[in-house]
Amino acid sequence: MTSSLLFYTFKRLLLMIPTLLGILGITFLIIQFVPGGPVEQMVRMLEGDNAAFGGVNTGVSTPGSSAGTEIGQSAQGSAGIYRGGVGLDADRLEEINKLYGFDKPPQQRFAEMVAGFMFFDLGESFFYNKDVWELMKEKLPVSISLGLWSFLITYSISVPLGISKAIRHGSAFDVVSSLAVIIGYAIPGFVLGVILLVFFGGGSFLQIFPLRGLTSDGWEEMGLIAKVLDYFWHLALPLTCLVIGSFATLTMLTKNTILEEVRKQYVKTARAKGLSETAVLYKHVLRNALIPIITGFPAAFVGAFFTGALLVETLFSLDGLGLLSYESVIKRDYPVVMGTLFFFSLIGLVAKLINDLMYVLVDPRIKFERD
Repeated sequence: MTSSLLFYTFKRLLLMIPTLLGILGITFLIIQFVPGGPVEQMVRMLEGDNAAFGGVNTGVSTPGSSAGTEIGQSAQGSAGIYRGGVGLDADRLEEINKLYGFDKPPQQRFAEMVAGFMFFDLGESFFYNKDVWELMKEKLPVSISLGLWSFLITYSISVPLGISKAIRHGSAFDVVSSLAVIIGYAIPGFVLGVILLVFFGGGSFLQIFPLRGLTSDGWEEMGLIAKVLDYFWHLALPLTCLVIGSFATLTMLTKNTILEEVRKQYVKTARAKGLSETAVLYKHVLRNALIPIITGFPAAFVGAFFTGALLVETLFSLDGLGLLSYESVIKRDYPVVMGTLFFFSLIGLVAKLINDLMYVLVDPRIKFERD
């Protein structure tokens, strides 16, 4: 069993390589045809700067390089004549392409990018003047805070609630809780966020919770208990937005799988042996009912960390990975786009592998070797 498990893990790890290459290759191919890239933006900046100053260019510098200033100063021509109206000449365009690495053929740029990703060298952002990996590490605390706590809260409430609904199926508690869960699911997270800000964030009524950031000013000087309270005080409204809409799917999945297992023959046999309902539920039913719940674990885990938080981060002024990814797409900051895509894809594939391995722990009947 151990050898087959190790072989299966090794095989899945090898399969991650072509999967990642496929994801990166398709995305890289698509962005080659997307208009408004960094070169075009630079050209527009230079031409717009010339027009704004009546043809006297003071130079436009791009973050991360002083070459932008040189390009901007030379764009007006040798006689100080404004050239924006007729566009930049071929030499200036060549300099801009070289500045952003577009002087190389696409296949070479892709090969160099993949080679760097092998050692987690994600390149340098076009607009932030920072290494992409360092930039992502700066944003991770926000995404980890939102993702981890929303994930834990969702599972710690939804699974027990689903069990309680299955035990009390058809009761008033089941009907009322189902209604509450469905209403919470129907309200979009960003709409709920606006409502919470209006009522509890000082919008029009009460100023109970802060509007921005993970911590207050002077957080480093607080005591341990004060730091923890301040931290969760800032997370209260964002987590509420993320968690409310996540209850319905997991709660109803837990309830329905338990009800399906209860009707099976082995449950009747366990009851006939004189086992209590508690023993039947937790020793037999729940163990089998956990399998489909675990199936959704990777998607929920990765989704809680990296997706669905963009609007919440924007509403509550939280500078996390979701907002970074969105801004990098808008700005055509391709190193950040590809770096975050690689990171998210790798985390998702690893989470999926962990999910498959957990099947064996939950249900020993599942085996990886062939008979």
